[in-house]
Amino acid sequence: MASSAQPGTGPSEEFRFPGNRLGLPQDGPGSVATWGRRVLALFVDWLIAALIASAVTSKPIWAGGNDFSTAQLVTFFAMTAILTGLVGGTIGHRLCGLRVIPVRGGTTYTSQPGLLAGVIRAVLICLVIPAVVFDRDRRGLHDLAAKTVVVQRQVSGA
Repeated sequence: MASSAQPGTGPSEEFRFPGNRLGLPQDGPGSVATWGRRVLALFVDWLIAALIASAVTSKPIWAGGNDFSTAQLVTFFAMTAILTGLVGGTIGHRLCGLRVIPVRGGTTYTSQPGLLAGVIRAVLICLVIPAVVFDRDRRGLHDLAAKTVVVQRQVSGA
């Protein structure tokens, strides 16, 4: 299908890469995080929550059970909400070179998202489905609701 629009003005220019609409770079520090890094960070955080829950419930990780599962979910929620809101990312995010930043009115900031945004993100991540429904900028419903985006962090000393 042919288009009569001028080059650079069509809908394809609006979406050139994830984060383009938010003013983020295509790659490198500040660009939208890849799915692989995000999933790895989630796995690391879930494992840390399991270790803490294991210590609290005095059960090994593989034992499971309702009290262990509840302790793990509560620990994961608290870690995610507090660390994301106050320092811009969880332990898993830090280990994977990621950072959560606020987006307000289409503009991204380098400040921390804030505790309310951290709580919103954590609640929706714990519900799972909002985290797997996402837009063109790789922002899940949890990021859209909290007005945040996960980006690659600048590596210190590089």
